[in-house]
Amino acid sequence: MKFRYLLPILALTGFLFAAYKVFTGNKPVPVAPAVVEPASAPFKSFIAGSGIIESKSQNIAIGTPLSGIVVSVAAKVGDKVKKGVPLFYVDNREIRAQLAVKQADLIKAQAGVVVAQANVADSRSLSQLAEAVTDKRAISREELLKRRNALAIAKANLASASATVQQAQAAIVDRQATLDRLIVRAPVDGEVLQMNIRPGEFAQAGDVNPPLLVLGNLDQLHVRVDIDENDAWRFNKKNPAVAYLRGNRAFKVNLSFAYVEPFVVPKKSLTGDSTERVDTRVLQALYSFNPSQLTVYVGQQMDVFIEAQDYSPESDTVKAAPTAGAS
Repeated sequence: MKFRYLLPILALTGFLFAAYKVFTGNKPVPVAPAVVEPASAPFKSFIAGSGIIESKSQNIAIGTPLSGIVVSVAAKVGDKVKKGVPLFYVDNREIRAQLAVKQADLIKAQAGVVVAQANVADSRSLSQLAEAVTDKRAISREELLKRRNALAIAKANLASASATVQQAQAAIVDRQATLDRLIVRAPVDGEVLQMNIRPGEFAQAGDVNPPLLVLGNLDQLHVRVDIDENDAWRFNKKNPAVAYLRGNRAFKVNLSFAYVEPFVVPKKSLTGDSTERVDTRVLQALYSFNPSQLTVYVGQQMDVFIEAQDYSPESDTVKAAPTAGAS
C-alpha cells in the first residue's frame, strides 16, 4: 500500500520544486552597488570625454639612430636632464678604428700636397729658365713645350693632392659625426619617465616597442581628451573644463585650454598599445594644469567634462549653455 502512493508523491514533490525554482529564477538580479561613485558633470550641458595625462612636451620615445650594444647608461628613471645631456652610449670601437684610419689618410694626403708643391716649384723654375733664354737657337721649341707641359702637370697634381686632403678631412668629419650619433642625448629639458635599456643590451635603431627610453617635460602636465566626432560641433575652446581622476571623483582639477589638434583620428582604448581596437573617430583637445594642484602621474586616465552648447529641437537653433561653476 505504501508503494502505491510513493510515485505520485515523488512526482508532486518534483513539480513543486521545479515551480519554486522557476519562480525564484525569474526575480531580477539586484544591481551591485558601484565600488566608487562615478564623476558627475558640473555643467548643465556638457561634452564628456576620456582623457589621459601626458607631459607638456608629449611623451618622447627616445631611440638610437644607429644600432649597437649599449656600453653605458648615463641616466636613470626620475632624473631631470637638460637638453643635449647624454642619456646612453652605444659601442663606438669600430667607428674609432675607422677614424684612426681616416686620420692617417689625412696625414698621407697632406704629405702628398707637400710633394706636389715641390714638383710645381721645380717645374716652374725649369720653365722660367727656358723662357729666359733669349737666343732661340740655344733651346729647341720641343724642349720649351715639354717644360711648359711639365709645369701644367705639376699644378694639376697639386690640385689633385689638395682635393685628396679635403676628401680626407671630410671623411674624418663624417666619422666624428657618426661617433657623436652613437651618444644618444636628450632632445629637450625633461625628466626620464621610463628606461628600457641597460648596459650590454642591443639597441635596435628605428621604431622600437617598447621604446628604449621615454622622456617628458613635467613642469606642466597636459590632458589629452578624446571628443567624439558627433560632439565635435559642440566643442568650444573658450568654455571651461574640469577633470576628475578616474576612480575617485574627490580628486578634480580645473583645466586650461592648451590647443586642439584639428584632425579627427581613430579612437584608441588608452592602453598605449599600437594595435588597439578602433571604436570610433575623435577630435583630440589638449588641456593643461599645474602638477602641484593634483598628485597624478603620466599615463593616468581622467574623466573630463567640457561645458558645451545646447541644441534646442523646438527652435532648431543652437544656444549657449548657461555658465556653471566648476565645483
